Amino acid sequence: MVSDPSIILEADHLTRRFGRVTAVDDVSFQIRRGEIVGMLGPNGAGKTTTLRMIAGFLCPTAGDARIAGRSVTDDPLGARRRLGYLPEHAALYPDMRAGEYLRFRAALKGVPRARIAARVDEAAELCGVRPVLRRLIGELSKGYRQRVALADALVHEPELLVLDEPTLGLDPNQIRQARDLIRSLAERHTVLISSHILPEIEMTCHRVLILHRGRLLAEGPVPELAAQIHRRRRIMMQVRAPRDELLREVTRLAGGGNVVVEPLPEDWMEVRIEARAGDDPRPELAALAARRGWPLRELRREELSLEQVFLALTGADPRGVAR
Repeated sequence: MVSDPSIILEADHLTRRFGRVTAVDDVSFQIRRGEIVGMLGPNGAGKTTTLRMIAGFLCPTAGDARIAGRSVTDDPLGARRRLGYLPEHAALYPDMRAGEYLRFRAALKGVPRARIAARVDEAAELCGVRPVLRRLIGELSKGYRQRVALADALVHEPELLVLDEPTLGLDPNQIRQARDLIRSLAERHTVLISSHILPEIEMTCHRVLILHRGRLLAEGPVPELAAQIHRRRRIMMQVRAPRDELLREVTRLAGGGNVVVEPLPEDWMEVRIEARAGDDPRPELAALAARRGWPLRELRREELSLEQVFLALTGADPRGVAR
């Protein structure tokens, strides 16, 4: 593995088998300090198994991972000291008060006794649980219990924060609050988030890792992933023009790309063009509309969403985009 201080997490050919089933198959990636990285995949893709190996809860069948240079297999305690882990289903003690629980967890994680009160107070403030520190965990809402679990993951000041499905079971308002909280935490921690909820990853993360059937299919920013898998780009146009003439002219300008023209209310037409890689007929289309006196209200290149990228990578062809 590369020894680079700017890299907080290195996964090196991580593999985990359960009998004859390979849950994670030769997965390698790196995360740099200060990033928010999303691990995306459907249920059963191997996300949780990968995170459990990183967190030291499962031993890899093969491969290794390093957190700030500490191997999770050769130096598990050293690696865990630098990691804050929020599992998918956090095991809290319902009969303990939230503040009591966080002090207990801080002591287990090796926070010096003189620092425990300050660390609990700071983690509680960051996660918005200070108002409930004196309440029993079993009496808290799902949203507050999730925040207490997150404060537990932060109480020992980890360099890397790993969150497995952090918004699972939350209502829309709680999801929004959790998303804002994660963004604020990223100012001080590197964050790795696992989720199968595409919009959450798209709105929160700088970069995405896409897993499917235990393998890493792709990684990078969404536009870069789209460029890897799509040989064409979609151009969208809305114009008021005679349909047959519009179709004929646009087909000529598209240079062989697929063209669809559909009528809209009030004689407007929607044009969808699957342009070839490197082609951008928008200037010619704008000039055509101006020359013919056709009112033009939209002309844009459609960027692929994370959902479209994911579906394409896993075998589907989203919304008819050419592959």
